Amino acid sequence: MARMLLITLMLLCSFGTADARQNSQRPPSVAGQFDYYLLSLSWSPTFCFTHGNNEQCSGKGYGFVLHGLWPQYLKGGWPQNCEPITPLTAAERTQGAGLYPSRSLVEHEWNKHGTCSGLGAAAYMDTADRALGRVKVPAALQPSERTQSFAPQEIVQLFRQSNTGMPEDGVVVRCSGPQLAEVRVCLSKDLAFTACGRGVKMQCQQDQVRVPGIR
Repeated sequence: MARMLLITLMLLCSFGTADARQNSQRPPSVAGQFDYYLLSLSWSPTFCFTHGNNEQCSGKGYGFVLHGLWPQYLKGGWPQNCEPITPLTAAERTQGAGLYPSRSLVEHEWNKHGTCSGLGAAAYMDTADRALGRVKVPAALQPSERTQSFAPQEIVQLFRQSNTGMPEDGVVVRCSGPQLAEVRVCLSKDLAFTACGRGVKMQCQQDQVRVPGIR
C-alpha cells in the first residue's frame, strides 16, 4: 500500500513538472510579436438566437459581422492582453462602433487582441477595417431571410471562389451545434491571404451546416 502511494505521488510530481515546463515554454504576450492575423467573421443570426437582447440583434438585419482581428502564432495559440493596455478615447470608440456590431465588443477586442498588434488603437481599427475589405463574402452567403444549408467544405469553397489567392488551408468554418457560427480567414501582417497556423481547424460536427436567415 505504501509503495503504491509512493508511486502515485511520484507520478503526480512528474505531471506537475511537465505542466510547469510547458507553461514556461509558452511565449509571453508581447505587443507586436506574432506571426499572422486571424480575421473572425461571425454569422449574426446564429449569435442572436442565444443573445436576442444584444444591441446587434435589434432587427438590424446583419449577416456576417466582425468578431475580431486576432494576432496569432504559427505554432499555435495567440498573445492576449498585452501591456500596456491603454483605454480607448471617445474618438476611438466611435471608430470602433463603425466596425463592430456592438459597443461592448469594441472595448473587449481592443483590450484582449488589439493591444497585442503593436499598433495604437486607431491604427489597429484601421487595420481591421482593411482586413474586412480584403475578404469578399460570397453572394450565396449575403444576408437573406431564408434559411439555407451547406456542407462545411462547400462554404470554404464559396469563400475561395470569391477571393482569388485564398488557400484551402487559409479559411475554416466553425459551427454552434448544427448552425454556422463563424468563418475565420488567415491573413499575413500585411493582410495577404495565407495558410493558418497550428490549431486553426474546422469545427463542425454535422455533414450539413444550417445557415439561419436574418431576423
